[in-house]
Amino acid sequence: MKSFLLAWLMMASSIAFAQPAVFTIPSIPHNLAWENKPLDYSFTGNVLTIIAGEKTDMFRDPNATYNTDNAPKLLFAADEDFVLSTAIEHSFTNKWDAGCLVIKQDSLNWVKFCFEKDYTGAKRVVSVVTKNISDDCNSVEYKKNKIYYKLAKAGNVITLYYSEDGKKYFLVRHLQFDLKPGFRVGFHSQSPTGTRCEAKFSDIRYEQKRIKDPYAGE
Repeated sequence: MKSFLLAWLMMASSIAFAQPAVFTIPSIPHNLAWENKPLDYSFTGNVLTIIAGEKTDMFRDPNATYNTDNAPKLLFAADEDFVLSTAIEHSFTNKWDAGCLVIKQDSLNWVKFCFEKDYTGAKRVVSVVTKNISDDCNSVEYKKNKIYYKLAKAGNVITLYYSEDGKKYFLVRHLQFDLKPGFRVGFHSQSPTGTRCEAKFSDIRYEQKRIKDPYAGE
């Protein structure tokens, strides 16, 4: 009886530990939870900080030589139509360090929108669309460590934007992406070649609405 009770307690403890902690952000009307726990995190003064550990990434290589999804993500079940925006900032220490917005159905179907240190060392606006296999789209080079991003979903259309000041946004990508109920959205940090990346997300805003003008994002 004692051995059975001990085994049951160990199993219950394991299950409880495996459950992600519920997380709340005042500007988002949905609970968030971790997928892949970070090295560390904080939420202070409306700034979310996610520290990704060593060799963390989310990518399915077109050459089928590199497939991983171990980067920490703080995600929530979003509305059918929505707009999520935030400022992203990090120190660009290692190649492919990034802070990102993510929309994810499952491990084979997702979009990430990253402020990333690219293979040349530049600070780059990068988007990755994955439908079983990832693409890799490098866009604008940006000189500063802080940028504003917006991700909008209207039906089966996803639109990505960046801004220097959080007011005037520029279209980066406009695509169809079919998502089923249960998809999640949120924040992601990665350090594929380094030991850590401390990504900060500030001025987080979420609206349940369907944009009418993809060029304006409104």
